[in-house]
Amino acid sequence: MNPQACTDCTRPSVDQERILLGHGAGGQLMAELLNDVITPHLAAPVEDAAVVPFGAARAVLSTDGFVVTPRFFPGGDIGSLAVHGTVNDLAMRGAAPVALCLAYVIEEGLPTAELRAVTASVAAAARAVGVPVVTGDTKVVNRGCADGLFVTTTGLGRLHPAARVSATRGRRGDVVLLSGPIGAHGTAILTAREGLGLASDVASDSRPLHRLVAAMLDAGGEDVHALRDPTRGGLAAALNELAAAGRIGIECDEPAVPVPAAVASACDLLGLDPFEVANEGCLVALVHPRAAQRVLAAMRARPEGADATVIGEATAGPPGRVTARTLVGSHRIVDLPLGEQLPRIC
Repeated sequence: MNPQACTDCTRPSVDQERILLGHGAGGQLMAELLNDVITPHLAAPVEDAAVVPFGAARAVLSTDGFVVTPRFFPGGDIGSLAVHGTVNDLAMRGAAPVALCLAYVIEEGLPTAELRAVTASVAAAARAVGVPVVTGDTKVVNRGCADGLFVTTTGLGRLHPAARVSATRGRRGDVVLLSGPIGAHGTAILTAREGLGLASDVASDSRPLHRLVAAMLDAGGEDVHALRDPTRGGLAAALNELAAAGRIGIECDEPAVPVPAAVASACDLLGLDPFEVANEGCLVALVHPRAAQRVLAAMRARPEGADATVIGEATAGPPGRVTARTLVGSHRIVDLPLGEQLPRIC
């Protein structure tokens, strides 16, 4: 049976002969693909960014591929998204960007004007961040082999002196902070792709977060335990990853999570959970309670964190479980999404 044509609730598995779109969507299927197929062959776990000892300094290295459809969308495009996404992966380990590498896989037939526009966007985003693009590569493949344009960026960062940020450092009692509203990026991509007429109301939140993270670390230092940018899989995936890595539970207050009205309307219309919709310009943090108010104030002093808020706390468990207190006072389990909800969003 073809699993993509299946209409029942059977869960696809990486043991099947072919990869599905859902294996790249940031949920349970992607976790299984990494854990069962990719990571066992490598010397270390695959992470969005890694601290690399380099003499007396501590460097951070990250690489990311971008295949978003459409390539231009309200609030951004594949070029600026590539810069912001890689800068933010460095920031989630507490690093400021030092240099970027850029690689293109171009499908034969792509209009030259579009490639020029994407490259101009990369350059503008990099200048705004303050990081140079220092090297790269270009490949052209046969028509039909690359869906127009794929972009890969690699980032080198310098670790903040006070940074001890790791997903494994979450502790019982940590305060869960969210830097701003959720759901805008995935909703903007979907409305642009499907022509839902919401483009004027919803724009991607794509933006760099390294300055926000630096302010948080200046205020909280080592008390900033863990950071995640809730991209593929949304806030649900980010919270589940933090809970699993730290062997803690996380309980969040669902009404405290800011969801823009246009995003909420689109999600209601399409049957989507805003917790599972992708973001590209916000972060979630686990912070020791003694530093939480200082860090929150520092976040709110930055434009990227003006709407920062407390959304919950880390608990003793069960380890790896995320729950949400609803508006009526009940609790629901926030699971790691299974597969693709919105494919090709980054």
